[in-house]
Amino acid sequence: MKKILVSTALLAGVLSYAGGFRVSLQGVKQLAMAHTSAHTEDASVAFFNPAGMSFIPSRLSIVAGGFGASNKVTFQNLNTLQSTETDNPVGTPIYAAIAYRPIENLSVGFSFSTPFGSTIQYPYDWEGRELVQKLELKSFYFQPMVSVKMAPWLAFGASYIYAAGKVNWDKAVTQFGGTVNLNSEDASGQGYGFGFYFKPDDKFEASVAYRSPVDMKAEDATATFKFPSQSAYGLLGLGADGVDKFNATLPLVEEYTIGMTYKVTPKWLLSADFNYHGWERYSKLTLDFAKAPAGNQTDPTISVSPKNFRNAKTFRLGTQYALTDKIFGRLGAYYDESPYTDENFIPETPSFNTFVLTGGLGLKLNKFGVDVAGGYTFPQSRNVNNKNLGFYGQAKAQAFYLGLGVSYNAF
Repeated sequence: MKKILVSTALLAGVLSYAGGFRVSLQGVKQLAMAHTSAHTEDASVAFFNPAGMSFIPSRLSIVAGGFGASNKVTFQNLNTLQSTETDNPVGTPIYAAIAYRPIENLSVGFSFSTPFGSTIQYPYDWEGRELVQKLELKSFYFQPMVSVKMAPWLAFGASYIYAAGKVNWDKAVTQFGGTVNLNSEDASGQGYGFGFYFKPDDKFEASVAYRSPVDMKAEDATATFKFPSQSAYGLLGLGADGVDKFNATLPLVEEYTIGMTYKVTPKWLLSADFNYHGWERYSKLTLDFAKAPAGNQTDPTISVSPKNFRNAKTFRLGTQYALTDKIFGRLGAYYDESPYTDENFIPETPSFNTFVLTGGLGLKLNKFGVDVAGGYTFPQSRNVNNKNLGFYGQAKAQAFYLGLGVSYNAF
């Protein structure tokens, strides 16, 4: 019996779409200014740094918003010149937050967000079908938090993170003319975040924040094999339904953020952020199957696949100008590094060094605020040279985002 029925490299993609794709869409106002973080006008600061809640001008603030995210990846085999284009549905990241200050120097809050997740879909008969045909990932972060004002100009905040996730992945098993679906409905993990927020005067504010890694654990997840011949199930030690179980742990990596905002004039402000992502922690992925001999270890049901991610940085610069007392114009730009080299490119987690332009408008009506934003990406093409997967060619991508958010500063 052949031990490698489905290559360990392609099985390693079961949860890795999150590891290679951080969705920076946690605030519409923030996106319009390059997704910078040092803004304390309302509860949207809660996701970025819980300490910022202490400087929200309202005792009770509520925000919510969502985005439409469209993206497309094109892969071309440079030997055959065959080109493949993804047909991805529109992604819909959402967020909501509430912050309340019961006493002068104490604020409490809650943030809900979707910082990882999307869907990528290739034609089911494309040349990389053994790597991925379709991969859907959803992740949800629930963060209760607290902030203490240590001085009129300084606050400290901390949050607890509970993460829940789902994955649904299809790919071909061409050796037997079939497919396998890898599905987990209840992956979960825990983490924390903390930060300091500085606001010495009305012109300058700064944010220093840390968000911990979260180990997303999929336990007793389901692998469903489908083959035209019943004999294939016996070779895998599976029943006629083709169902097996597996366990896996995906490290969602840590993030460090330093942000600053300076009010150049009463109407004009500038913001800048620096993000550092600890992707190096995602060096490999281990899958433990209950029955299927799809591994590469002494125990043939265990697969260990190298991922070789590296730490990455993001640089952000944004601006806002008050066109009137109620209308605000915003612009921004940022550069986001890919967490892996061309030699480690994988189509399950297509990632590119990317320059992004953003913009938007804000409308403030007494206690209510409405914000719209958009972003357009300019990813750099990649010369794919992954020897582990035997995957070679050129990859290109494009994406744009549109967002709508509302805020309410009650009192």
